[in-house]
Amino acid sequence: MQSSDDPNRGFIGKAMKAPMLEADHEKALASRWRENEDESALHELTTAYMRLVISMASKFRNYGLPLADLVQEGNVGLMMAAAKFDPAREVRFSTYAMWWVRSSMQDYILRNWSIVRTGTSSAHKKLFFNLRRLRAQIDDTDGALMAPQNVKKVSEDLGVKERDVEFMASRLSASDSSLNAPLASDGDMERQDLLEDFGPSPEETTIETRDAETYKKWVSKALETLNEREQYIISERRLSEEKATLGALGENLGISKERVRQIEQRAMEKLKTSLKSVRGELVY
Repeated sequence: MQSSDDPNRGFIGKAMKAPMLEADHEKALASRWRENEDESALHELTTAYMRLVISMASKFRNYGLPLADLVQEGNVGLMMAAAKFDPAREVRFSTYAMWWVRSSMQDYILRNWSIVRTGTSSAHKKLFFNLRRLRAQIDDTDGALMAPQNVKKVSEDLGVKERDVEFMASRLSASDSSLNAPLASDGDMERQDLLEDFGPSPEETTIETRDAETYKKWVSKALETLNEREQYIISERRLSEEKATLGALGENLGISKERVRQIEQRAMEKLKTSLKSVRGELVY
């Protein structure tokens, strides 16, 4: 049976055969893309360094993700590097791009390695990609619990907190369990049946809906106390998704923006007074 990566072997083989770029030519290509958006220059530049993407993807294959997906994510990082690279700096594009490619792949692995997020802080990311190697070096690979002295050593080596080391050690040693897995062989209950629902209850939803309708009635009744121009300004300034500027309203009404501000302020004061009265008149 062919692996899922077989369709991509031709692409990978072609990418690995792309010619290397001399420093001067690389700089010229980067300049053409940065200054003139020359797509042919971008294509030649990124094609030459697809081997960098493939090499990096191969190093991350032990996380159980398809090579093709890793290459695709690495290519995103390569394109980001091309977009941000400044050829005026005295650095090779390959050196600059390597950071973007690695970062893109690592972010993808963290998003997809487990249905339970391992964390995306810089500390968690550093631990995720280095903890197993460091534990092997100090001969501490047995289970989730690490010896206190080993936790401290890893913490110091990576410059992270000890509690982050303990969390990641526990997380990497655990396996995911399906929420649809039955609790017992002879029952119908699943793990997800025991999860707490943090959403609002039906009673709370009903109360929120009723309150929203009541507030809407209050505002509508209060708006009736304003004249047409005041209603227009309040509607455009306070009730619209895109808040109109004082200048735009002033042009529409043929008045200064300072006059619009004064009318808005007066209208808001009238609304506050009216709302106090309306709340006493309207009931649930």
